[in-house]
Amino acid sequence: MAVGVFDLFSIGIGPSSSHTVGPMRAAAVFAEELKGLGKLADVASLRVDLYGSLAATGHGHGTMTAILLGLEGFHPEQILPEEVEERLAAIAETGMLQLAGAVPLPYGVKDMVLRPLTVLPRHTNGMTFTVSDAGGNALHAATYFSVGGGFIVREGEEDAAQQELEESKKELPLPFRTAAELLEHCRETGLGISDVMRVNEEDSRTPDEIREGLLHIYSVMEGCVQTSLKREGVLPGGLKVRRRAPDWYDRLKKESSRPDAEGQDQEFHDPKYWQEWVNLIALAVNEENASGGRVVTAPTNGAAGIIPAVLYYALHFAPGMENASQEDRDDVVVRFLLAAGAVGVLYKEQASISGAEVGCQGEVGSASSMAAAGLAEVMGGTPAQVENAAEIAMEHNLGLTCDPIGGLVQVPCIERNAIAAAKAINAAKMALWGDGSHRVSLDEVIVTMRETGKDMSSKYKETAMGGLAVNVVEC
Repeated sequence: MAVGVFDLFSIGIGPSSSHTVGPMRAAAVFAEELKGLGKLADVASLRVDLYGSLAATGHGHGTMTAILLGLEGFHPEQILPEEVEERLAAIAETGMLQLAGAVPLPYGVKDMVLRPLTVLPRHTNGMTFTVSDAGGNALHAATYFSVGGGFIVREGEEDAAQQELEESKKELPLPFRTAAELLEHCRETGLGISDVMRVNEEDSRTPDEIREGLLHIYSVMEGCVQTSLKREGVLPGGLKVRRRAPDWYDRLKKESSRPDAEGQDQEFHDPKYWQEWVNLIALAVNEENASGGRVVTAPTNGAAGIIPAVLYYALHFAPGMENASQEDRDDVVVRFLLAAGAVGVLYKEQASISGAEVGCQGEVGSASSMAAAGLAEVMGGTPAQVENAAEIAMEHNLGLTCDPIGGLVQVPCIERNAIAAAKAINAAKMALWGDGSHRVSLDEVIVTMRETGKDMSSKYKETAMGGLAVNVVEC
């Protein structure tokens, strides 16, 4: 099936889509394969090899513990944070892993083999699972790659998967791989960008399923913010980064409130504080992500705060939203996510959303571009203006490195989401003040991002071997 909006916006746990969600998903798939092959009962030992970026920054990203949960049969979109804590505590206490939820094996984080200097040909985020019987004979082995946004690819199936993807796209009513093709559909049909995406989604879901699914995605984003606003203290991992969202929220409520008819202070979104609110939402989401909470990949965990923050702006500060009905607000959410998803497809098709492959321009840059498109769409932009908004946002994220201190998705990642959200809003406003014509196309910027990522030193691609990761003392 072609990449759709529900692939780009999937529910998972933090702190990383490529280093947490993808590895958990791969491990769960491997466990299911064992069960399907009928080999579970013969398994006596397990080996997990991690390569490249997964090995280099796996500890800071929760890769190893995510794999343990996946091997037990848990999937990232289903497991709840309390289940994560419960199972990891049990594994740590007993030293036993329940393979596929059925076979107890003595295995833990310390037993994984880390190969940070070995990069497999397909992708830097490689992992190999091998199980053997009591005699040491290999029963089954498989290598997977976590290619960004929680997407995984199995070694040996890349060509088949690509062929299946191409065939499924041909079957879509309005298939597109480039922005030029997307805009051509808009010209031929008179539809907006969100409508083109909706028509393609309706190839596999009913209109009600699409609407309900996207509103559920947004409800998880909102829930993530609300959870984060109640959690104080410092983030896990050793950097001692203090959570700022709860304090910022209290301050905003005081400074951006007004008395109601009974004289009681009521939360009010004063337009002069729009950027503070956007910053708050972005920080809240990414602080929750950094603590391993439940988030929506948008399109990755490392960039999970940008789209919720810009969508918050659309719902609370965009013209005409002051007295909007709930149905109208829901319409904004749906159209925003569909338009953002359409642009996300372009990055998946032509470049990458993996920080380990192209640097943070592929994560934060892509999310900023998607958010700019979504905002321009719901603020009445033409398809050309929406495409222009997406282009502006990415153009000014080109070359962005991924250099997390300590391998943790905290510094500079959390603040970077807030900065990129503001860029997205500015990009949308700039595009809406134009007529949609511009010198550099979105396709040209996407290709430039891909080529820049290829040229970028591996030190700056989620390995914690360059930039801030080595120039800042951790503690």
